Amino acid sequence: MALSESTFRMALIQLQISSVKSDNVTRACSFIREAATQGAKIVSLPECFNSPYGTKYFPEYAEKIPGESTQKLSEVAKECSIYLIGGSIPEEDAGKLYNTCAVFGPDGTLLAKYRKIHLFDIDVPGKITFQESETLSAGDSFSTFDTPYCRVGLGICYDMRFAELAQIYAQRGCQLLVYPGAFNLTTGPAHWELLQRSRAVDNQVYVATASPARDDKAAYVAWGHSTVVNPWGEVLAKAGTEEAIVYSDIDLKKLAEIRQQIPVFRQKRADLYAVEMKKP
Repeated sequence: MALSESTFRMALIQLQISSVKSDNVTRACSFIREAATQGAKIVSLPECFNSPYGTKYFPEYAEKIPGESTQKLSEVAKECSIYLIGGSIPEEDAGKLYNTCAVFGPDGTLLAKYRKIHLFDIDVPGKITFQESETLSAGDSFSTFDTPYCRVGLGICYDMRFAELAQIYAQRGCQLLVYPGAFNLTTGPAHWELLQRSRAVDNQVYVATASPARDDKAAYVAWGHSTVVNPWGEVLAKAGTEEAIVYSDIDLKKLAEIRQQIPVFRQKRADLYAVEMKKP
């Protein structure tokens, strides 16, 4: 199928993560190449794609950006001439660690760097307790990048629960929000799809999430189910739990039609309420 100017193919890579960083990076690059041969123009890796997910792993696997892993991403983005959302990696900078997403353009340049702004500190008694803040610091800025198709806004995993972030991105003209994420077996079945569909409908945008594949033997077991949702709240594509590439054709004409039919942006009551950006 020939895609029109208002339509482009997106791919999400649901990668099986091992404890060997170089293997994770090599395999991620081979999946990226495969996605590009299938016509994907924007490709996303999952959260923490080069390292097992867990506070004890972050210091050991952390890198500078640019660094070893992101250099490989830059090279493969250029080789395939795609926009590559590098999931996230543990980033070390000035003695602090961050959960960071680097984005590369078709010429290999670093287009955006987003540090997770909402740290995953939760306690569900008898189910799961996790404290990212034990080792990670929170980012403090928004991150968008432009493609020939649309503007894209970035969040990571837990950020998806904060509706204000998505609203800010919509105000800034984003039509696609991408959240590399690794929900778990408690929050995944309850909220993973619900949150994506909510953010998509609230803001009349496409929402895409890239999760690691499920590894039942891992210290932290990811839910999987990488997903693409359209602005009507419909799930367009969804992986299972295994390693996979998820493809979806993003139709910006459909987005424009939905915004015309239900013009929520024009109907917001700015005289009564506002969600505002405190920092650029």
